[in-house]
Amino acid sequence: MGIFPGIILIFLRVKFATAAVIVSGYQKSSTVSHEMSGLNWKPFVYGGLASIVAEFGTFPVDLTKTRLQVQGQSIDVRFKEIKYRGMFHALFRIYKEEGILALYSGIAPALLRQASYGTIKIGIYQSLKRLFVERLEDETLLINMICGVVSGVISSTIANPTDVLKIRMQAQGSLFQGSMIGSFIDIYQQEGTRGLWRGVVPTAQRAAIVVGVELPVYDITKKHLILSGMMGDTILTHFVSSFTCGLAGALASNPVDVVRTRMMNQRAIVGHVDLYKGTLDGILKMWKHEGFFALYKGFWPNWLRLGPWNIIANRDR
Repeated sequence: MGIFPGIILIFLRVKFATAAVIVSGYQKSSTVSHEMSGLNWKPFVYGGLASIVAEFGTFPVDLTKTRLQVQGQSIDVRFKEIKYRGMFHALFRIYKEEGILALYSGIAPALLRQASYGTIKIGIYQSLKRLFVERLEDETLLINMICGVVSGVISSTIANPTDVLKIRMQAQGSLFQGSMIGSFIDIYQQEGTRGLWRGVVPTAQRAAIVVGVELPVYDITKKHLILSGMMGDTILTHFVSSFTCGLAGALASNPVDVVRTRMMNQRAIVGHVDLYKGTLDGILKMWKHEGFFALYKGFWPNWLRLGPWNIIANRDR
């Protein structure tokens, strides 16, 4: 109950602080003011639109990741069976058994999530950077990492209810009943506010890990490729660096991502489902009951999906 209001308060403080800096910049220089005032809405709008397009294009891959991560559970009989051997097998079997529309189960809350998460994340990230530096060339890796972690944690926390519904619709596919709004209401009535924010801690942890790993790996890879003479400062270098940092991000975050997916997919029914108590508890239980490699279920679609996302996120770097 206390997490969401606190995050909202932090978000409002960031916005007020950004507004104060913009006003101050106007008094000092009309040029700086014009540049910073554009940050009020452009990063939010453009970031949100880019996130929505990327979400729609990569959604079937994300669906296979969710199905792979929830299968084989020893504590949830609904998902005890191992149905899919990998990403492509999952795509083919879902299409064959459930139809092509099943590949987009959960697309409505997913797009709603990006309209909020993607918009807020990129908007806060760009606005926070302008609080530290006024010129692009003055940015440093440390500043970008701090802004990325803060924006990722805040936006993922705010958008958590849409993530919960998206994952449940992806996991259950054609078996899922009800509309998006009706499902939100049902989760709230059956599980309360905590149900809507189920898995919020590993979600925030994943956001922090992904940003903390991907930003430095992207910069190091790009710098090495250019300085070594293997590649110039070209679009190809950008693609290679993006997929490389996506690999690092997937390796570092996948165990937390599996716990997050399973926690969000589980309903809080006392005496029926033994829920993970947290990230560490989930990792230890999976390792004990399913083996180490259970922590990397859905790794390939996770990486392949992070690649296009990094191309978008790092497009201006």
